[in-house]
Amino acid sequence: MNQLSLQRSLKVIKRVPLRVLKSSGIFHAVRDSEWRRRRLLILCYHGTSLEDEHLWRTALFMPIEQFAQRLECIQRGGYRVLPLSEALQRLKARDLPEGSVAITFDDGTYDFYKQAFPLLKKYGFPVTVYQTTYYSDRQLPVFNLTCSYLLWKRRGQMLDVGRELGLDPPLNLCSAVSRQEIVVKMLALTQSMTGQEKNGVLCRLAELLGIDYGEILSKRILQIMNAGEIEQLARQGVDFQLHTHRHRVPKDRILFQTEIRQNRERLRELTGQTAHHFCYPGGVYDRQFLPWLEEEGVKSATTCDISLATAAHNPLLLPRFIDTPAQSEVEYESWLCGVGHLLSQRRPARQKFVPVGD
Repeated sequence: MNQLSLQRSLKVIKRVPLRVLKSSGIFHAVRDSEWRRRRLLILCYHGTSLEDEHLWRTALFMPIEQFAQRLECIQRGGYRVLPLSEALQRLKARDLPEGSVAITFDDGTYDFYKQAFPLLKKYGFPVTVYQTTYYSDRQLPVFNLTCSYLLWKRRGQMLDVGRELGLDPPLNLCSAVSRQEIVVKMLALTQSMTGQEKNGVLCRLAELLGIDYGEILSKRILQIMNAGEIEQLARQGVDFQLHTHRHRVPKDRILFQTEIRQNRERLRELTGQTAHHFCYPGGVYDRQFLPWLEEEGVKSATTCDISLATAAHNPLLLPRFIDTPAQSEVEYESWLCGVGHLLSQRRPARQKFVPVGD
């Protein structure tokens, strides 16, 4: 399918359901087109749930069974999964193979080590992990995420607890908004605490809520991979890249670059490699960051703006496709082949996920 026929077909395509387009051969035609060959699909994942995290935060976690189906879909469709660095080099050189895909994971949580990587290894697919490093040296759950998760566990309730934590009872857990308000208050109250002190607060919060915090710790839910696990996966070929040390993007040049340098140095110690690719934490970016990244020798930066990447994109503002459990298999396939991109409005979709800070 050439560019002209593709453009002529687009008006018709937009009016036809995806399953009909797939059965009619449109998916294959677009996948094998010169138009698709000039574009790279960078897939974005965050985590695969160890328990029920996908029910709590659907934008961040996917059931491992569904992730396995995604990888099977890639293999069955004959798509070429490339290492990120190679994919970006070939995108720039306009030398991509047909159906090019790169797979990325943000944050580097323990579930990647336990569940996602073994599946990727089984299929032989290379992967890049944008690894935040503060918690890699602290065997503790991420504080703000765990606060939210614990409160969600008791969703729909009004509890006459919290005074000893500095919270005014009753705790209103009846809506996502009211629970997030509690998280914000807890972040303010614990701002000057150490990681261990914050963990004590989480322990007490779980106790007040009637939740077995020991079980959450033992299963390592919402924990970042530790130093040994990062070292082990790096030896097995996992590509670890920059995601800031504390999962934050300060709008101060010195603080911003300090985050990059601390992150890079810790990754160098763990992997023996120097990281040159970056992902904006939470998908939050600002154009003032671009010269700061250039000063730090960063070659590429990915966003959470949803699109296929082309050679015309600024390499420090690359789009990705954020895959979530809400996407049906045919919707996912439509993005693999490129039809999903053609049907989308292609507006920036900057997703502001809860940050993984200290």
